[in-house]
Amino acid sequence: MISFEQIFNAAPEVEASAPGRVNLLGEHTDYNEGFVLPTAIPQQTRVSIGYSPNDRHHFYSANLEEGVDVAPSKLVPEGFARYLNGCIRVLEEAGHSIPPLNVLVTSSVPIGAGLSSSAAIEVAMLRGLRLLLNLNLSPVQIAQLGQQAEVRYAGVNCGILDQMAASLADTDRMVFLDTRTLDRQILPFPTGTKILVIDSGVARSLASSAYNQRRAECEAAARALGVKALRDISDPQATETLPFPLRKRARHVITENNRVLKVLEGVSACAFGELMNASHASLRDDYEVSIPALDELAGILQNTLGVFGARLTGAGFGGACVALAIASEVRSIAKKALARYTNAGYNGKILVG
Repeated sequence: MISFEQIFNAAPEVEASAPGRVNLLGEHTDYNEGFVLPTAIPQQTRVSIGYSPNDRHHFYSANLEEGVDVAPSKLVPEGFARYLNGCIRVLEEAGHSIPPLNVLVTSSVPIGAGLSSSAAIEVAMLRGLRLLLNLNLSPVQIAQLGQQAEVRYAGVNCGILDQMAASLADTDRMVFLDTRTLDRQILPFPTGTKILVIDSGVARSLASSAYNQRRAECEAAARALGVKALRDISDPQATETLPFPLRKRARHVITENNRVLKVLEGVSACAFGELMNASHASLRDDYEVSIPALDELAGILQNTLGVFGARLTGAGFGGACVALAIASEVRSIAKKALARYTNAGYNGKILVG
């Protein structure tokens, strides 16, 4: 893959990276101020940063083989450059002076698979700027700035799950996160288990999906129920007064929050898997963000020997499924499930496992 020196004819000043993430439970709860349970994946996004020789930022994506030059106060074209420029802009708005930069991005985080490639690029960029400019930024502040960059400059009205996971999580443990208070707790996986992630082969885009519509529906449901956010309700029966589809959207969020909180009590691998299966059914039936390919893949995983449970992960409308499986058999389980998925006429790929 092309190097920084080949693009910019100089060595970078700093390099930084951040992982993608997979969410085990707590889907579409973060923007409802609820509870989530992500972990990091091995795939990383790396940024190399140096100083620009002129008054423009120069961004280059090695994966896309595409460069974007950003002049001061000019509109940034849609795509990877908006995330990089957004990080610069939110830092400037926070009072930091950012000089014109050269930035090279390389990534092994799959795009469009629901594994948070956007948060990985934001957190990597902010980590790089922290190092380059000696900024006093905590991991939580980096996550918050990354979220602001995505909402305000990439046009995705996201919660803070992805950026917190990219900034705080590792691949060996889960992070329980209260997205209202940002209180968090590191949890082990159930004994003897590992996760596996399989891409459905159907890419999705948050900005072009019904993501923003779902968020608006949740906000409408919260107003109708007289609460600040759906996080403030724990009894799914409270949704019975709502009209459709608000009833279904709220019911998913409330039951999903309850599933995450159940894990805090300490559950077996089997019980954890049952929670994952119930989460997928809720995302399919109440939140209506699944598609036939994800239902097929989740069903295959759920019925593969050695898998405790499986569900779609990410916003839905495409992307990947995550499963909890017997640690010693993860690789063979993934291969068996993928073969069955391929035989069903789909084109998937093992991403973790």
